[in-house]
Amino acid sequence: MRLHNIEDQKSLTPELALSFLKEGNKRFVANLKAHSNLLEQVNDTQANQFPFAIILSCIDSRTSAELIFDQGLGDIFSTRIAGNVLNNDIIGSMEFACKLAGSKLIVVLGHSHCGAITGACHGTELGHLTDLLAKVKPSIEYVKQNNKDLDIHSKEAVDKVAFHNVEYTIDHILNKSTVLKQMYEQGEIGIVGAFYKVETGEVDFVKEMFVKK
Repeated sequence: MRLHNIEDQKSLTPELALSFLKEGNKRFVANLKAHSNLLEQVNDTQANQFPFAIILSCIDSRTSAELIFDQGLGDIFSTRIAGNVLNNDIIGSMEFACKLAGSKLIVVLGHSHCGAITGACHGTELGHLTDLLAKVKPSIEYVKQNNKDLDIHSKEAVDKVAFHNVEYTIDHILNKSTVLKQMYEQGEIGIVGAFYKVETGEVDFVKEMFVKK
């Protein structure tokens, strides 16, 4: 869905923005691309952009948000970091996207077979990566406490940690940003947690947070 002007963007609801992503993933899984003319999109967006969502996802090469949600140039802000964890710069990017650029939806997208989450579960330490992976520890501890017989190094455990990390992250966005909290409470934006299955291309929307105006 391309928003052609600021009025399109202003009239959009957070719920409708989410429907664009759900429909886009269905097209992706069915191999039916609606956004294929990239040169036309370059021409259409050369003066302005009106993205309807900002998506925080992992740097994993298989998890490009534009592709798996079948979105084109100018449709979404894409923020990527290993393990789709939060930091102050990402919060600032979300504030820019929503408060200044008009996006109506924040999505945190985790995925199966995540290398960063695997590294965190294995206690990997490497330069600056050590501090990044430390942000996953709350989810590791949650999975350990609620799955006493599960080997934290197993694939099943890693995926459980990745899944919980999505919920943990979306729950902390509003705690870290008064700007976004105010927008959310006024019904101007929604916040959604999602989980991408690299085995099938499907996205499960695991938590949807909306406040009706």
